Amino acid sequence: MTAGTTVQAPDGTDVVLGEIGTRVLLKNSRVRVWEVALEPGEAQGWHLHHNPYVVLCLATSPCHMDWLDGSPARQLSETVGGSVYRPVSPVHMLTNDGDAQYQNRLIELLDLGEEASGEPYTVADDVQPESAFDGPGEIPVKTVVDEPDVRVQHVTPDAGESYTWRTGAYPALVVDLDRSTPTVTYLEPGGSYTLPAKPTRTSGYNLVELRYYSS
Repeated sequence: MTAGTTVQAPDGTDVVLGEIGTRVLLKNSRVRVWEVALEPGEAQGWHLHHNPYVVLCLATSPCHMDWLDGSPARQLSETVGGSVYRPVSPVHMLTNDGDAQYQNRLIELLDLGEEASGEPYTVADDVQPESAFDGPGEIPVKTVVDEPDVRVQHVTPDAGESYTWRTGAYPALVVDLDRSTPTVTYLEPGGSYTLPAKPTRTSGYNLVELRYYSS
């Protein structure tokens, strides 16, 4: 991470970089998961990404992204349950322009960036290559990101419903988008997670598959 590093803006001004998120929720050799939370009018500090990352939206508000190199600002309007996959990018900052809190989960893919650990990766012989839900029936799931490196699905169980999801031959994460129970769970290849039944319908879950490990 580069927080605390001083860089120079085009006009010669020194800028001290900050963290890329508000706090770290989960960290291992594969991923680092941040919370980014901005109140109305609040701006995140200038920061730099050294690893590709996935953004999962929990609470939406109009935002814009400024670039230290002077490139035109990017306007953002995200949807709860939606997701964006981004490569490493130049120094930038995010500002909440709306009147509601903005909140996301930002997953750094450490194996694809400058912080790769080189930790060996093994899969048991009995692990199925693709992820799947256990049991019959139609599951209310849709794919919101489908890239060679990562796939993100959004599933929204109805009140009282529960599903068990099993990842394929690659690690994955289950991110609860319910702001009252905002858990992040990391799964090893072939691991499973049962989405808990809730008394009311919530914003659902994002299922993040690290598919760059797929054979």
